Amino acid sequence: MFKRISLITNSGAAEVADTLNSLIEYLQKRNIQITLDECCAEIAHDKKLPVATPENFGLNTDLAIAIGGDGTMLKAAHLVCNHDIPLLGINRGRLGFLADIPADTVHQHLDEIFNGHYVEDERFLLHGQIFRNGKLMQESYAFNDIILHKWNIARLVEFETYVDDIFVHKQRSDGIIVSTPTGSTAYALSGGGPILYPSLDALVLVPICPHSLTNRPIVIQGNSKVEIVVGTREIDHARLTCDGDVALELAPGDRVRIHKKDKKIRLIHPADYDHFSMLRAKLRWG
Repeated sequence: MFKRISLITNSGAAEVADTLNSLIEYLQKRNIQITLDECCAEIAHDKKLPVATPENFGLNTDLAIAIGGDGTMLKAAHLVCNHDIPLLGINRGRLGFLADIPADTVHQHLDEIFNGHYVEDERFLLHGQIFRNGKLMQESYAFNDIILHKWNIARLVEFETYVDDIFVHKQRSDGIIVSTPTGSTAYALSGGGPILYPSLDALVLVPICPHSLTNRPIVIQGNSKVEIVVGTREIDHARLTCDGDVALELAPGDRVRIHKKDKKIRLIHPADYDHFSMLRAKLRWG
């Protein structure tokens, strides 16, 4: 079923290297064709395996496996999102909301998955664009969230928010998070946002420390188009980040347009995967 597998990480930690090399040995015994990303190639014992750059990643691949934490899964999502490749996560990080296979049970879970016993769910991404004086300055994608936030200043930033060209509010705050259901358990949750079930076709707008305490998170339809107009007077007092990576410093009058990307992520989970069980474990609910 999965005969050509690409491996991904963004960490050189010893425990990640141990899991990676154990996984390579496991896959080689099954005569599976392996391709490494550049970070994996640095810590792999077998230096003869082919290496894929970000530009050619995904060619001749049936499955991508990310080894690390949720940050590694975000990196992997950006690599596979345009190639319709299913993505599996082995947790070597902290929480592991996305990378849900424990490192100490990798072989058992992969035995089941390679025998066809798994579940797959689709998650959508966000497409963000920054316009300045009508000109497209930058665009990027996000699996978790796109965030406008203050930068290099201890004052609040100002902006206006529109949904489908309808004015929502003018706000002074530390910023705003536009999150997918996948990202609702990330920064949006820390900001007081709701947990969205992953299959929901919805977005959540979460203000960051708003000056007006009545500014609360808003859940909107997933196909909505969000536009944020920067009102802060100074350049580089606000920036935009996509999944934690800085996209661009923002200037007064910049327009940030966010909508659903036309490609989805296909996540592979063990057959017994249960989202609520995962929430109980990761968030330490009773």
